[in-house]
Amino acid sequence: MSNRLYLASLEPRAGRSLVTLGIMELLTRRLGSVGYVRPVVPSSRVPDQRIELMRRRYGLDLAPKDMAVFGSDQVAELFGEGRGDEVFKGILDVAQEMEQRFPFVLYDGSDYTGAAAALEFDVNAQIANHLGAPVLAVVNGAERMPSEVLDALHIARESLVGEGCTIAAIVINRVDPAVSDEVRAAVEAEGGEEPVWVLPEVPMLARPTVREIVDELAADQLAGSVADLDREVTAIKIAAMSLPNVLDHIEEGALIITPGDRPDVIAGTLLARTASTFPNVAALMLTGGFPLHRNLEKLLDGLGEISLPLLSVGTDTWTTARRVADVPAVMRPGNERKIETALGVFEEHVDTEVLEQRIEVARTARVTPLMFEYELLQRARADRRRIVLPEGEDERILRATEVLRRRNVVDLVLLGDLEQVRARADAAGVDLEGIELIDPSETDLVEDFAAEYTELRSHKGVTMEFSLETMLDVSYFGTMMVHRGMADGMVSGAAHTTQHTIRPAFEIIRTKEGVSIVSSVFFMALSDRVLVYGDCAVNPEPDAEGLADIAISSATTAAAFGIEPKIAMLSYSTGESGQGRAVERVRDATALVRERRPDLEVEGPIQYDAAIDAGVGAAKLPGSSVAGHATVFIFPDLNTGNNTYKAVQRSSGAVAIGPVLQGLNKPVNDLSRGCLVDDIVNTVTITAVQAQQE
Repeated sequence: MSNRLYLASLEPRAGRSLVTLGIMELLTRRLGSVGYVRPVVPSSRVPDQRIELMRRRYGLDLAPKDMAVFGSDQVAELFGEGRGDEVFKGILDVAQEMEQRFPFVLYDGSDYTGAAAALEFDVNAQIANHLGAPVLAVVNGAERMPSEVLDALHIARESLVGEGCTIAAIVINRVDPAVSDEVRAAVEAEGGEEPVWVLPEVPMLARPTVREIVDELAADQLAGSVADLDREVTAIKIAAMSLPNVLDHIEEGALIITPGDRPDVIAGTLLARTASTFPNVAALMLTGGFPLHRNLEKLLDGLGEISLPLLSVGTDTWTTARRVADVPAVMRPGNERKIETALGVFEEHVDTEVLEQRIEVARTARVTPLMFEYELLQRARADRRRIVLPEGEDERILRATEVLRRRNVVDLVLLGDLEQVRARADAAGVDLEGIELIDPSETDLVEDFAAEYTELRSHKGVTMEFSLETMLDVSYFGTMMVHRGMADGMVSGAAHTTQHTIRPAFEIIRTKEGVSIVSSVFFMALSDRVLVYGDCAVNPEPDAEGLADIAISSATTAAAFGIEPKIAMLSYSTGESGQGRAVERVRDATALVRERRPDLEVEGPIQYDAAIDAGVGAAKLPGSSVAGHATVFIFPDLNTGNNTYKAVQRSSGAVAIGPVLQGLNKPVNDLSRGCLVDDIVNTVTITAVQAQQE
């Protein structure tokens, strides 16, 4: 079985970062930990951005210098002196060390942009052969007609075979979307020994962000949010005309460049950014190093928070514009929009199962947080569900929506004031194409929903008038969509309390038959496994019946997500050693679980150390199949559970995914009001997988 793969292209600008990222994601989810080496980087003197991206995204405990063997300048010099063998020996030395540390190593070949560009194809082919690594070739399809793309494919295949390389697969990247189907059909008609995949050009990946321009030009940021720097620049506009004529030429995503002593253009652009009648420009860059006039500073203060980066550089306008035009589009760590878009394109167009077979990747028994999250995405994609998000005006929800859309995970519905939703999406540079938007106050569904709510709550004396008002609440409206089958699940809580999120579910969706209480679990993704903690969010002090219910529901949830349930009913004592009301409650709950679900493995009362540590478990409960091997941990009360999950999360670096509600007839899940975009993405994905079980 191969434990290495060499990534190579025959020319520059083939979009290698996208392909590298996709392969690293695939390998990491299978193996947990993957090594990454660039045998030849463009320069030995400049840090390599792709190395930094892989190192940070995949948590590689490697120094950048250990991941870059030679610079292109060093390779050119060594070959020029007739010492080319030293290049190969140096790379093989690094490879040997790396392959002792990692179960698989991806070798990312050179980019044809350095001093040794003329040598690089031969060097890459020889490195792959010396390593004994199969090659995944990347062909540049940008700005080529179908016949030209096929010619490039033939040249790549023949060149690599001619050098004696083993081709694992070929990716034709950056193909014009207008001809990608034609290229794909032509490739399939030709056939071939190795699989060939066609990836379309994605314009945003070829555009620099405002942040990349700021870094390249060492610009100062005078105003605007740091988060707004991640917006892509679609055009460069030099504002040298009078203000009315400048406003005629601004366009969505443009970078406006103007001298710093043009207060009319500065003020007009700032006001245009706040007006709904003009496109949203990406940033305003002031040239010449002029200080901002005090009245413009006063204007900025009066505008409050404005989502337009105001930048300043010392160079003149012409020099600035030329330097901006030369800024390359680089996929940097932290630019989640580009990363998620790239992964979405790779996963949509590359058959990853076939690729795994071609490079003979075996699955590890370990489960890392990234592996667990990736498996969730794969499961959600396999049977797409429709999830409603009531908090469509929250920027985090909007950014998560874009991630989920780009990764092709679920179908989404956003609720809220449509004007506000669109304005905030535009301000954040979020693309809502393909996302359904509903304003509860502007739809005929409210009356229909209100009539059903009145019927459902008639025993509480609810009137139609009250119901009409209630259905204008986004949480109630979203819950009714789930109840009526117009959505498969709901996620809320980024801007609402837990009670506001789950009360409508209790009233409308209600609990499953045989379940007495709604409870919650967290998936605790540790460095090498995933555990289930319950209940850490809903029930303050459940009785024995409630604890048993929580345990059975948690075991069902664990099994639904591929975790074999071994239930530990936690207490401050283990086995028969302790007495008292709290211990007896756990003991009674354990007996109820065994009575109701004799098929489940359960132990209790048991202390946490005996449940998780095999040595302690064997000493305290010899012969127990759960002690030391528990996967589902049931806490005796909310105080213990909530504090424990947070302690484990903060002290061990575990990823806590949840809370995931269980026991309802249809899935509704709650977010923390401090949630991050990744938390929202994970919770929506889990909700979709839950909906698949219904």
